[in-house]
Order: sequence, then structure tokens, then C-alpha cells
Amino acid sequence: MKSFATKTELMPHQVAAVEKVLPSRVGALFMEMGTGKSRTAIELARLRLQKIDKAIWFCPVSLKETVRQEILKHTDAGDADICVFNDRTDSGNVQVVSWYVVGIESMSASSRVVLTVNSLVTDKTLVILDESSYIKGHHSLRTLRITEICKRARYRLVLTGTPISQGVVDLFAQMRFLSPKILGYTSFYSFAANHLEYSDKFPGMIVRSHNVPYLASKIQPYVYQVTKAECLNLPEKLYETRYLAMTDKQRYYYERAKDDILGDVEEFDSVTIFRLFTALQGIVCGYWNRRITRGVYEYLEIEHERIDTLMTAIADIDPAEKVIIWCKYQYDIKGISHAIASRHGEDSLALLYGALTEKARARQIQKFRSEARFFLATQSCGGHGLTLNEASNAIFYNNAFKYSERLQAEDRCHRIGQSKPVTYIDIHCSFSIDDRIADALAEKGSLVRSFKREVDKVKGSKRKLRDLIKAL
Repeated sequence: MKSFATKTELMPHQVAAVEKVLPSRVGALFMEMGTGKSRTAIELARLRLQKIDKAIWFCPVSLKETVRQEILKHTDAGDADICVFNDRTDSGNVQVVSWYVVGIESMSASSRVVLTVNSLVTDKTLVILDESSYIKGHHSLRTLRITEICKRARYRLVLTGTPISQGVVDLFAQMRFLSPKILGYTSFYSFAANHLEYSDKFPGMIVRSHNVPYLASKIQPYVYQVTKAECLNLPEKLYETRYLAMTDKQRYYYERAKDDILGDVEEFDSVTIFRLFTALQGIVCGYWNRRITRGVYEYLEIEHERIDTLMTAIADIDPAEKVIIWCKYQYDIKGISHAIASRHGEDSLALLYGALTEKARARQIQKFRSEARFFLATQSCGGHGLTLNEASNAIFYNNAFKYSERLQAEDRCHRIGQSKPVTYIDIHCSFSIDDRIADALAEKGSLVRSFKREVDKVKGSKRKLRDLIKAL
């Protein structure tokens, strides 16, 4: 690997992380969002310069440009020494450089990328797996491919701020990637037999974990863990909520959606619950993609006041301050962007959502960091890895169903470099699914899981199930 120097100093907790992980060839940085995982990983690469031939940095596709910028920010490496995989990169034309940045999702979607990565990995390679929770599914194709190919790499590192968002089951694939010797299990089934208890009624549902202290003792030598509260003196988080009510038309469709789904299913499982919650959340945001029959849908736009409430909240923010707006659906992007462009001009707005190409996403992020005041993004696309501390105001137009996803989005602007208190504003429709979502987030849990537990309690009683659904 080409020699490089770093341009930024390590913070004390990053020094401690390096000291903990460096003696072992494999390690995990379980560092909360905003504590500088990338800088720590770069330091570990610098200290191993004489032992490694290259670094391959796996990350979510949406973060490839962010990783490139982090390398440029913290080192004197130039663009010519960084290869970011794109739709033309293959084993025949891949450049010989020190840093390779690869999208995790591409390892299941593109044989071309898999073959190229396979041609690059040697026993002297450092492999960095960023947002390693993306491989927590032990049987997924990308998990199996990345794990198998990277066995040859002598040095392996995982980075994440949420290592066990769904419980200790998430540890298995991440530790197996580092080394099966850490946990001592060669298969997931032996791991599950010793540590997971499954429901007798519902196959695949984990109801309890066992021998957790044993797992903690096994991973302890290889893991450095720290939270922002422990290592940073960041400004406080401030929260406020802007409330609205459903229109009569929304309330009509809201109740109708519950009746439709109740009458359409025999078994009220997690898939059905998710379908119901998605329909209800869509309705309180102004649309319903209603299923008529299997494979046939009717798209309805419904009058609502959510965007008006959002625009009122924006009007109360100092015009000189930048604002992040988080939403869940591309339908939201369309309505919000039209409202903001009409009032503030198209140049004031940067957009980030799934349909954009990688180059377009990079341009939009740069637009926000330079001239745009508003950054409008879906949580699924922008909620991981980005540093957006140019803004100290974030509005949640609607929310994901999991606390871990909300926390990821919050911490895009509450991280190293933020000098102001960060204000989070929730747009909340009273007497609706928004109430349930807010309760689940307050309990740091999952809406679907918590509601599934309530459903299980009334199993066998159609009347009680109907009452439970009607109360939503």
C-alpha cells in the first residue's frame, strides 16, 4: 500500500480505540454514530502500512462518496489513489490503487463486482466492513459472499454504531466475518442452539436470548465500544412536535383501510401488520396505494394538512439556518419538494432518494453543503453514514417504525463538528398511527414487534383482534 500521512489529529477516545484493536489482526469498532469510526479505521490502516498491500472498504452504496471524502479529508492521498467501484469497474480494468470503495449491496446484485473484489483480495489485504449491520443476516447472499471472499484477508475490521439493533442474533454474522474462532461456532445453528430461544407458535420468532455474558466475554478482546455521551461534549438535543388532525376524507379512508385489511386476511402475522401500518401511515400523509385484488392496486391521493404544518414549522426557523427534512416515501418527496420550491425556489433545495444515481446523489449532497438551505431525504437513503452537521435543525415529516432507524437519522447532524444545539421537530397527526409510532420510538423499540405481541395476546378471539385494530 502506498504510504500516506494523516492530516487530522485523533481524539482521546480514538487513540483508545486504536490501542485496543491494533494488537489483533481482526477487530470491531462499535462506536456510536458521530464518534469518528472512519478516522479510527484510517489510523489502523496507516499503522499497518508495512504489512498490507491495499485497503478494501465495503459500505452501503449510498455512502461510497462519503467514504471517499473521508479518506481525502483525513489523509494526503489523492483521488488517483482511490478507486470507487461504479457500473463499469471490472477485473479487466480495475485500477491499481491503495484504497478501494465497494458497495455492500453490489455484492449480491452484481457478479461483475463480486469477481472484481475476488481478484483483489490477498492475504495482505485490509478489509473494512462499514455499517456491518448490513450483513447481520447470516444467510443472505451478500453476507455469504463477503465473508467467503474476505477469509483470505489477513486483516479485517468491522465498523458500526448499532451492532445489535435486533438482539444478540445480529452478532453472529459480524463476528463470523472477523473469525469463526471468536464465538467458537462454525454454523448459525450451533450458535442458535446455545443462545436463542424460538417461539413454539411462530417459527422464526426469537423470544429470548441465553448465555449473553458468555458472548460478551468472547467478543470483548476484539471490540472497542463507546457512545457519544462517554467521549464527546456535544451540544444538547432539543425536541418539539407540531400537531395536526386528519381531514374528514382521510378519516374515512383510514377506517376503511382497517376494515379492508381485517376482512382480507386469515392469519394476522408480521407481514400483515406491516402492510396495515404502511397503509395507515400513507393515508395520514395524503395517499393510499389500495389493493383491489392480488396484484391490482388503486392509487388514491387524499387531501391533507401535513405539508401545511411542515411549512409553518419551517417558517418559524431562522431563514439563515439550514434545515434537514426526513421523510419515508418517495410520494412525500414529490409533495414536499413542490411546496418548498414554490415558496423558496428550486435552488434552495437538495434531494436524496432511492431513484437517484450515485453521481446525482453526490451532486445533491454537495449542493446542500454549498448553496442549498434545505436537504430533503428519505431515511432509507440518507439515514446512514452521512455527516450533515451544516444543519442544526431537522424535521421528521414522518418516521420509520424502528427506533434504530430514527436514531441513525438524528445523528447525521449530531456528531463531531456540530457546535449548536440540534432541534428535532416531529410532524404528528393526532389520533392516528403516529401515536403508536411515537410510543414505540419513546420505548426505543419496534412498532411492528410491539404490536405483534399485543396481537398474540388476543389470538383466537376475532372480536378482540378487531377491537385492537379499530383502536389504532
